[in-house]
Amino acid sequence: MVDDTTSRVRLRVNGREHALEIDNRSTLLDVLRERLDLTGTKKGCDHGQCGACTVLLDSRRVNACLVLAVAVRERAVTTIEGLADGGAGDGGTGAPHPMQRAFLDRDGFQCGYCTPGQICSAVAMLDEAAAGWPSAVTEDVRDADVRLDATEIRERMSGNLCRCAAYGNIVAAIADIAGAGRTG
Repeated sequence: MVDDTTSRVRLRVNGREHALEIDNRSTLLDVLRERLDLTGTKKGCDHGQCGACTVLLDSRRVNACLVLAVAVRERAVTTIEGLADGGAGDGGTGAPHPMQRAFLDRDGFQCGYCTPGQICSAVAMLDEAAAGWPSAVTEDVRDADVRLDATEIRERMSGNLCRCAAYGNIVAAIADIAGAGRTG
């Protein structure tokens, strides 16, 4: 029964519609993990400081621990499970997204806990750079052609922490995809 503490929502996650009754205080992270069994998105700090919970909301990166699930009605949420070709259970081949493949090829992880957030963030970051969005280290903010060197990649990924310090390989994986011009 819906009362003033719960809401009925339709969430579009990885291309699939989900009708749920949720507590109005539930974060997107908790709904993804606890109600939709999409456990690839990790709960790290639960304060928006580590990036382990990064997902894509309308193709933009967000920390799912900071977003209330009721606020994402009618918006497209993509988790790590939805990046693979075909996403989560919609009949695709399940082939890894190019960024997932690059992380595997470059060994861009150690324990793997931060990896889903790193990958989602990297996919969105490449789109931001392609759109000409500058970062704090962009040499000429008037230049729409952002050169994604290691310094630029590190700055743009600074919201995603890796306690194992696999940063060198993470940067190399992202640079591989950036150099190939592939984002999605």
